[in-house]
Amino acid sequence: MSRALLEGLVCVPVLLPLLAAGVKLATAGRLRHLQALLSIGTMSVSLAVAALLLVAADSGGPLVAELGGWSSPVGICLVADRLSTLVLVVSSAVTLCVMVYSVANAYDEQEHDAPMAIFHPAFLVMVAGVADAFLSGDLFNLFVAFELLLSGSYVLLTFGGTEARIRAGATYTLMALASSMLFLIALAITYAATGTLSMAQLAERFATLPGQVKLLVELTLLLVFAIKAALFPLSAWLPDSYPTAPAPATAVFAGLLTKVGVYAIIRLEALLFPGGPVSTLLMWVALATMLTGVLGAVAQTDIKRMLSFTLVSHIGYMVFGVALSTVAGMAGAIFYVVHHITVQTSLFLVTGLIERRAGTTSVSRLGGLMKAAPLIAVLFFVPAMNLSGIPPMSGFLGKLMLVQAGLARGGPLPVALVAGGLVTSLLTLYAVAKTWGKAFWRAPRPAVAGTVVESEEDTGEEPTVTTVTLPMALSGPVAALVLLALAFTVLAGPLSALTGRTAAELMAREPYIAAVLGGRR
Repeated sequence: MSRALLEGLVCVPVLLPLLAAGVKLATAGRLRHLQALLSIGTMSVSLAVAALLLVAADSGGPLVAELGGWSSPVGICLVADRLSTLVLVVSSAVTLCVMVYSVANAYDEQEHDAPMAIFHPAFLVMVAGVADAFLSGDLFNLFVAFELLLSGSYVLLTFGGTEARIRAGATYTLMALASSMLFLIALAITYAATGTLSMAQLAERFATLPGQVKLLVELTLLLVFAIKAALFPLSAWLPDSYPTAPAPATAVFAGLLTKVGVYAIIRLEALLFPGGPVSTLLMWVALATMLTGVLGAVAQTDIKRMLSFTLVSHIGYMVFGVALSTVAGMAGAIFYVVHHITVQTSLFLVTGLIERRAGTTSVSRLGGLMKAAPLIAVLFFVPAMNLSGIPPMSGFLGKLMLVQAGLARGGPLPVALVAGGLVTSLLTLYAVAKTWGKAFWRAPRPAVAGTVVESEEDTGEEPTVTTVTLPMALSGPVAALVLLALAFTVLAGPLSALTGRTAAELMAREPYIAAVLGGRR
């Protein structure tokens, strides 16, 4: 396939979901089966294109699509290098599984109109925003991508209009508005200082700026991305927002939205500000994020909230690798991003199955699920152990890469990060093992058979329940995600080699800059 054609395909993961969302809105309430096929078909094509772009970028270098025929840095471009295409492939696979789950869930509950007329278009808009963020070669387009994915996520978070979801949506909206305003301020400072927002051109011009101006721009952008990635101490909004959304939305939020913030931090530190003084600050932030998040997870009695806190905690691992400012550290961070997207998404989808099966996600009301729902038990246990870093799973391999990179870097702070990562891993294992023991292993309780009608706290008695049977169509996408995470273990050699090449390309910077600017430097 010619390189010109491949560059034309770079736009597909962004434009195709937007087009599908428009078609679904225009045909809302009609042709329900075709609408379901349209959603799944759109995600399947996006996945295929992303995989093709990854192969091309790995073998032939970054692909650049110049929008509107305007060359960078005057125009906006989309750049498909190893990093952007790798995370795009994984995110496309995850969103495809979540889309299949949401279609099966809608048909099982006989809620055809609302999910397909509202939920799916919002989901597709969010997917387009995520793809745009990964491929963006311009800071302003990155801002647009964030707003695009946030506009879809607002709808998904408040879907159903319950009091809890509206309250969580208000918190999420305030957080998003604050970060968006900060982003605009950062863009204004950057443009005033450099005269451009093209990331390739900024990589060259930042080197000539006075140190104080450069530090101001870096800290402002880092603050924006830290809010979106839920880094400590800017993570308090996440555990109160994500658990209230419907299971498919919560799963894709946990798997992808925070990773977009991490991705932006990787771009920021590797391309624009390599080896800067902020790396020491990032190490402290990574350590605090790991420890505070996992301590919050240990204290939870609700599975959704426990997983939300572990999500915050494990973002710290990714920033750990970025802060080391080495090829090995960056490779470990990228490997861990790929691993965590699949594992965290599958865990939240399994939690949705638990809630459908038992009517609650509170471990104080659960018990005996190992016998009552063995498939759900297996689907929870495998990614939970992967998240904890049990050998030889991909979670262990990612943490091993980070530990080796930290020890190779040397110094008190990197070694403290290694120790903090090991403690976090042990506490993660304790948190998920405690949840497993109470929800799946201990003696059966009435709540495992169906939906809770009345709680123990209200009456002082055991809750009464009604039986709920889960269709196999809901378990299929979850099983696919669990198997995908296990495939990362089987293919750990090629995957780690790919993340190593990706990190080397990132830290070199020149392949990215040359691909975007070419002879216009």
